[in-house]
Amino acid sequence: MDESVSSLVFFVNGTKVVEESAQPEWTLLFYLRNKLRLTGTKLGCGEGGCGACTVMVSRYERTSKTILHYAVNACLTPICAVHGLAVTTVEGIGQPGDLEGQRQQHKRRLHAVQERLAKAHGSQCGFCTPGFVMSMYTLLRSNKKELPTMAEVEEGFQGNLCRCTGYRPILEGCRTLTRDGCCGGQTNGGGCCMDQNDQTNGNHIDGDMNGNRDTIQRSVCTALTNASDFEESYSDSQEPIFPPFLQLSEELDIQYLVIKGDRVTWYRPTRLEQLLQLKSEFPHAKIVVGNTEVALEMKFKHCDYPVLISPAMIVETSAIERTDEALVFGGAVTLSTFKEVLEQEVHQGPKESTRFFSALGQMLHWFAGKQIRNVAAIAGNIMTGSPISDLNPLFMATGCVLTLQSQLKGIRSVKMDNHFFTGYRRNIVQSEEVLLKIAIPRTKPDEYVNGYKQSRRREDDIAIVNGAFRVLFHPQSSKIQEISMAFGGMAPTTVMAIGTMEKLVGRCWDDTSLVEDVCGFLLEDLPLPPSVPGGMSSYRQSLCLSFFFKFHLQVLRDLVARQIVTSSIPDNLLGAELDIEHGRFKSAQMFELVPKDQQNLDAVGRPMAHVAGEKHVTGEAIYCDDLPPLNGELHMALVLSNQAHAEIVSIDPSAALALEGVRGFFSAKDIAPGRNVFGPIIHDEEVFASKKVTCCGQVIACVVADNLALAQRASRLVKVTYSPLDGPAIFTIQDAIKNNSFYEGHTREIVKGDVDAGLRTAQHVLEGTFEMGGQEHFYLETQSVLVVPKGEDGEIDITSSTQNPSEVQQVVAEVLGLPANRVVCRVKRMGGGFGGKETRSAVLAAPAAVASFRLQRPVRCMLDRDEDMMSTGIRHPFLARYKVGFDSTGKLTALDVNLFSNGGNTMDLSRGIMERAVFHIDNAYRIDNLRCHGIVCRTNLPSNTAFRGFGGPQGMAVVENVMDDVATYLKLDPSAVRSLNLYREGDHTHYNQRLEYCTLNRCWNECQALAGIEQRRKEIENFNKLHRFKKRGMALIPTKFGIAFTALFLNQAGALVHVYKDGSVLLTHGGTEMGQGLHTKMLQVASRALNIPVELIFISETSTDKVPNTSPTAASAGSDLNGMAVLNACQILVDRLAPIRKAHPDGTWQEWVLQAYFQRISLSTTGFYKTPGIGYDFATNIGSPFRYFSFGAACSVVEVDCLTGNHRVLRTDIVMDLGESLNPAIDIGQIEGGFVQGLGLFTLEEPLFSPANGQVITRGPSNYKIPSADDIPEEFNVSLLRGCPNPHAVYSSKAIGEPPLFLASSVFFAIKDAISSARTESGLTGHFTINSPATAERIRMACEDDLIKKVSKPEPGTFVPWATSV
Repeated sequence: MDESVSSLVFFVNGTKVVEESAQPEWTLLFYLRNKLRLTGTKLGCGEGGCGACTVMVSRYERTSKTILHYAVNACLTPICAVHGLAVTTVEGIGQPGDLEGQRQQHKRRLHAVQERLAKAHGSQCGFCTPGFVMSMYTLLRSNKKELPTMAEVEEGFQGNLCRCTGYRPILEGCRTLTRDGCCGGQTNGGGCCMDQNDQTNGNHIDGDMNGNRDTIQRSVCTALTNASDFEESYSDSQEPIFPPFLQLSEELDIQYLVIKGDRVTWYRPTRLEQLLQLKSEFPHAKIVVGNTEVALEMKFKHCDYPVLISPAMIVETSAIERTDEALVFGGAVTLSTFKEVLEQEVHQGPKESTRFFSALGQMLHWFAGKQIRNVAAIAGNIMTGSPISDLNPLFMATGCVLTLQSQLKGIRSVKMDNHFFTGYRRNIVQSEEVLLKIAIPRTKPDEYVNGYKQSRRREDDIAIVNGAFRVLFHPQSSKIQEISMAFGGMAPTTVMAIGTMEKLVGRCWDDTSLVEDVCGFLLEDLPLPPSVPGGMSSYRQSLCLSFFFKFHLQVLRDLVARQIVTSSIPDNLLGAELDIEHGRFKSAQMFELVPKDQQNLDAVGRPMAHVAGEKHVTGEAIYCDDLPPLNGELHMALVLSNQAHAEIVSIDPSAALALEGVRGFFSAKDIAPGRNVFGPIIHDEEVFASKKVTCCGQVIACVVADNLALAQRASRLVKVTYSPLDGPAIFTIQDAIKNNSFYEGHTREIVKGDVDAGLRTAQHVLEGTFEMGGQEHFYLETQSVLVVPKGEDGEIDITSSTQNPSEVQQVVAEVLGLPANRVVCRVKRMGGGFGGKETRSAVLAAPAAVASFRLQRPVRCMLDRDEDMMSTGIRHPFLARYKVGFDSTGKLTALDVNLFSNGGNTMDLSRGIMERAVFHIDNAYRIDNLRCHGIVCRTNLPSNTAFRGFGGPQGMAVVENVMDDVATYLKLDPSAVRSLNLYREGDHTHYNQRLEYCTLNRCWNECQALAGIEQRRKEIENFNKLHRFKKRGMALIPTKFGIAFTALFLNQAGALVHVYKDGSVLLTHGGTEMGQGLHTKMLQVASRALNIPVELIFISETSTDKVPNTSPTAASAGSDLNGMAVLNACQILVDRLAPIRKAHPDGTWQEWVLQAYFQRISLSTTGFYKTPGIGYDFATNIGSPFRYFSFGAACSVVEVDCLTGNHRVLRTDIVMDLGESLNPAIDIGQIEGGFVQGLGLFTLEEPLFSPANGQVITRGPSNYKIPSADDIPEEFNVSLLRGCPNPHAVYSSKAIGEPPLFLASSVFFAIKDAISSARTESGLTGHFTINSPATAERIRMACEDDLIKKVSKPEPGTFVPWATSV
């Protein structure tokens, strides 16, 4: 063996790092966070799917003498792979700050990218922000000659997810760093984003944008940010230089690196013969380039790979050759380089010879995210052998030739054809062979190639089905000489439709029966049983037919254009073969400017940036797991149940405890009798399952160890023996109804009027059902906690990522048998919450507290993404059964609804969620006779919990579905039916609350005007006439959301204000910051109340020892409750200072404060607020459950590809009544973010469970898809209603967190409108049902046409599905 070295050498932010004792299992992310304490880079998923861990890696390419910069996922990158490379993290960009900068709470002068995101309001919770910063930064650094285009920015963000912002401000902020830097005059109002104005960001106009000119004189702004707001410009010459050592010396490049760890050895040979020798010696060793697959197998499948080999420095594996017949790529060429070279060839070469290159390039655009493509290798994709590989079908359809080499057998060439894959992830390559290179053939003049892919989400998603087609015609004819078809997602391997291929040779492409015949042949070649892994058997078969239809049409068009055939292609097939065109993104944000006479120091009403925005973009914002390690700290891992309905026979931790470094094991026996239970409504949940488990993912025990990896390994060694319980495991609402499995005593019913009489006398009556699926919270920061025992009197300190610190305090105190005054829970900030951290934080905090208290050592735990998704519950799925009576105008006369929700295995907040669903069953409509009965189902799934909207969206979706049914039945425009039934001022709801200050009709009318709904409808009708398989639809949806906790006692808040002698103010309140900007708004409230600049006020954290007995930050009430409490406290202080101010009217705040101190006037006080005028009795249906309502309306236009089920939102216009906004930037951000989260709920996100044991299948971003930047509306306009002050909240504002989410149902109903158009063209009219979410599968199957009719559709109940969507 050649001489080797074992020291890792690399650079991080310009500093040389030498690591002598690296473990090959360590990732770059682990090293940055735990060894270098650079915590700006975040762990969001651990599988390269969210981008929170994005960093820039740079290397010197000696052949071309260039420095290459590329973004990577630090969570996947092995630490050993960065030997000889330079790493830049979010902490390493920008310029060193000065003392003044540190006073302003950030340590560095912001880089241009950081400034854009901070000032453009591009961060909310901030957890994803460093990843976006580094993706954009890397894009700028890698574009040497000119700024990137917006298309390149959007591609660069493919691998980055944000759950808060809705992406709009991120894209708009980055636009000013692109060649497209200006809006092009497309800002609403006809202005330009570069225009200056003297009051605030963006453009402003006078007049009645959406108000009353006679009563409203304030100007309207049409954009939150413009280019003139940014001070920092970008120049590559000002960036940190690449480390000269790496550029001047090849010493590290030529080293044969061998890193021997405790469990794994890493080899990095530098010559091909070394690589072949290693494969001969270790034939089952994994060759690692990007580690994008091996890392997942090691982390999630717990595979052991004792030998890993990197071919990164071997010239032959990275070589690229050009010949007359092909492009030949080394196996280690990355997919980004592969794509770049292919695109260059397409640009430079003749079209007829580069058709295959073009098809590959297009497919690569949809392959994973940019960070993955930057490191993943061609050979890795082939050798992984995924049955849904995006590239293998294309390689097989074109018969690409692979060159294999081994030390003993030398070189051989093999063709990728139907014999290449021998089984699931198996192929003909021998274990000692290396895939050296692949030849990508050029196409002939009469040869056509294309590939197709359908996935749940367009960008960065694995395929449901992909297909590749190649046809070679006899010269200058349409007669098929050769044809190949390969498919992924139709078998355990990529397969070829051999029978179809053989039958088509000699046929003519313009044969009128060709498509019909091929459909039959393909269904014979590609059978799928209904229980097939992956599910969706009918849909998957239909995609194969659709793909061929598209390919046939594409080729036929070219043959016609070349005048080889004279076929007449029907006009209505226009664009059927193409993807939905992606237009240019644009947006507008319309809001009132503050009055011209408002003092400059008065921050209320101004679009002030998030107070922590600059900390977010620099990586300096501290989250729970960013806290420095403490002396003696241990890490906890949970032992979770893998059974849903079983008795625990025994628990054996001996194997776990035998591992060196494991310090403890805790289960139910370690908690005092009677204290192993908790729950927010009823105590029906155990900290540790004691005698039985009632769902997969239930906590049985925990293990604590010296480090997280060891604790997790030990937890997997704990042996739990189960015995099945009698009776069936229940997973779905239908299962629960069948087995009468409900939470007895927790039903809710509201009845208004005489429903039965109303139905009897109605002109028309319809009955129907509607189902709405659940939704995973997918906060970017998973559940995390750090528990620290204080050493005396039983005191314990908890830092938790929770929306409800008082609940965590109470649960821990009760479990440990301590009074609450010994337990402090504090929250600095959360990386998102959305309701998922209202109660479920206690599930993690309680076990950690038990372990910490017993061992008297700090205990830390941050759940991995899969653990979090397996155990913490989702939004409640709902089933509605309804009967509606109405007249011929569409006026509803009676509605009877039975609601069922899937509560999971414990009550949690399910009763309150059902209450809100029942309250919101009317949405925005007056229905004089209404009965709604709500039942919570007990199932064997992890307890479902609060989620933004808290049951409201589920109830509102039901009545909107009713509105659509009524309109369809009467053949009326759904908007007309909705408008007819809207509430008016003074109406009473079904729970008898009178509507005051009701702006529903204003929102509705303004939204129609903003959207130009009449013109839009004409355009849609014209488009649909011209397109058979592309359809557009539109929907206008209102919302009315009640503001208050329905549990009366929660409608209270406290605040604590300290004023120090220097005039600085420390503010604490009971709300928690999770990205919604609550702290920022509270600073604005205090600023106005005290009449001092915001800069004098500071909020450190939320803590139970500062403000006790806090309500959860939920129900959209955070600003209302805490704002009034802050106002109360500040007013007390103002009153105390009043005599001093009167005596010294010309003094300053600081002087008044100092005088008060010397006069012994208290400069500290508490504030308190309880919401007045609310309270409701279900028994009598009397009272006012809500203090007021937030109103709004949204109009969305979509385009649907009827052949695949894809859709794109072309435009959304939103009008919201937010009273007088405390902060238009934050409120508009909440509208946009809530809408896009709702977009996921109604169209994309589908939690799946195993029907066998209820195990969660969707456990991470690889198979659970939240919206990406590509999914948001191409035109996204938000307008805040003017002239509607709210007398019931702080400074006339309104709550905003939850109300906008439901407006995304406008996309759902627009999709339904488009489907209806497609069905009408197929001769299908009248009612049809599509449940939420409107996934691509459901859309395609509802667009019934001749292709769909060919596919068999098994009846539910006749087979066991692979997965259950609850």
